[in-house]
Amino acid sequence: MIATILLPQGAGAAPGPLPARLADTGGGSQLITAVAPAPGSTTGRLTWWDRRAGRWYQAGSAPARFGAGGLTEGSTRTQGTGTTPAGLYALPYAFGIRRAPAGTEYGYRRVTADSWWCQDNASAAYNRWVEPLPADCAPGEAEHLVTYDKQYAHALLIAFNYDRPVRGRGAGIFLHVNGKGATAGCVSVPERDMRAILRWADPDRRPHIAIGTQDGPLAITRY
Repeated sequence: MIATILLPQGAGAAPGPLPARLADTGGGSQLITAVAPAPGSTTGRLTWWDRRAGRWYQAGSAPARFGAGGLTEGSTRTQGTGTTPAGLYALPYAFGIRRAPAGTEYGYRRVTADSWWCQDNASAAYNRWVEPLPADCAPGEAEHLVTYDKQYAHALLIAFNYDRPVRGRGAGIFLHVNGKGATAGCVSVPERDMRAILRWADPDRRPHIAIGTQDGPLAITRY
């Protein structure tokens, strides 16, 4: 006689798509996930997803780069550590030195010679785009956006520490085009993929980005 083993319902089934396993996806019907193998990793995978009829479907994927210091918990990150903040974040607007790719629906701000991102903790403009650089923001504590012609050809603002900035936590975290290597804390992808993301993203569908590791204390499924 052969014994019949009854498995619990769903046992052995393939896991659902990654967004379905996250604690939160931001409430919209588009999502970007950026996953690193481990906290110290500087490379990983970025995938963008659509939710249709209650299910998540992959729309595209690309190799990703993270901060030279790896990943860290966003809520306790320290500015200047070169780490990418793990967490779930809104994507308020797009910007770039070059024109927006055809079909871009996001609000897109063009970078000019007067465009800076203030990272000076003493400035009233901390973690904000400014034109021109205000007197209370030291040039050495700000990014002159136009000088990053490759990285900021196209970008999306990641709303880390953005709505109510905490001094010393970090400023200027973006999803942008790859440079020469690891980033200073941003997430980056090849230019063709950044352009594809901008053509795909629909602000009316409230896309967010979730950043984390495959498992462990920074597991993306926590966010």
